[in-house]
Amino acid sequence: MMLFNRLGSALLIALALTAASAASAGELFGSGVVSTGLQETSATFTPDGNTLYFMRSDFSESDTTILESHRHGTTWSTPQVASFSGEWHDSEPALSPDGKRLFFVSNRPVKPGDAPLLAEMGGQHFSGANLWYVERQKDGSWGAPVHIDGELNRVPMVYNPSVAKNGNLYFSAHREDAGNAYQIYVAKRRGDGFAAPERLDLGDIKNNRMDPGIDPDERYLVYAGDEGDSLGRADIYIVFRQPDGHWGKPEHLGGDVNSAALENAPSLGRAFGELYVSSSRRDEMHFPKPRDSYESMQKTLNSPLNGSRNIWRFDISDVLRQHGIDR
Repeated sequence: MMLFNRLGSALLIALALTAASAASAGELFGSGVVSTGLQETSATFTPDGNTLYFMRSDFSESDTTILESHRHGTTWSTPQVASFSGEWHDSEPALSPDGKRLFFVSNRPVKPGDAPLLAEMGGQHFSGANLWYVERQKDGSWGAPVHIDGELNRVPMVYNPSVAKNGNLYFSAHREDAGNAYQIYVAKRRGDGFAAPERLDLGDIKNNRMDPGIDPDERYLVYAGDEGDSLGRADIYIVFRQPDGHWGKPEHLGGDVNSAALENAPSLGRAFGELYVSSSRRDEMHFPKPRDSYESMQKTLNSPLNGSRNIWRFDISDVLRQHGIDR
């Protein structure tokens, strides 16, 4: 889905040297358990921080599934397929701030027995995407998936849900007013449903913007895209709401949040300043290297840092404090 061009190496170096350094160095999250040699993205946590939902897929992302893992002290349990996933092209889980509703993306048909949702863009056909949700039941389980009917899901390219405390639902989509790529929208909560989506005015729509992660109080938003200063195919940006209610100018997150690799699918953790990002960064290669055996080669190819997308954790609390946000 990402339609970004890589910058030249000289420009990458220059931008890296001038990037803001307020964000912390990152850490690979759940190495070998959550982050593996496959593709992992879209981390979302229950309010107590003890249960994680995320997406895992093959390299082509033709088969995507939502997994669940539980914290045990400082470690995470072997992930299991979430109760509502495993049959369709499911991805991008996002829990509501109160943990009572989990939104996700799926190509499953609205009516049982119909064909899976299909999308087309630039002559290419691929799995379509609409937003669904499940609700937490009294016994702690998840209910049956519910399709969000109405204007929000009218098009088959709706991705990356993120919900605020007031129920406003943010997402990225390719709609008629999105230009040639994707833009970020908000569908405000109206009773038991949602109003028609409104596109966020973040600047020139020629810039691709995806994967919104909304602050529960809607004070700021993180997202993936390229505002002209991306270090790779896509980077993570932050934008703050202004006193008049409009969104300010997008800011490129500094520190180690962004790299020359692909960064996307940012989401906010439950702790202040906690940011989770999907990144395809890998171990740096130097040649000549110690000669591989078959076993060492296989170990490297199957390791998390093999160029697959993994989940990384960062601390952006200093960035937030610089903008007057301290909780």
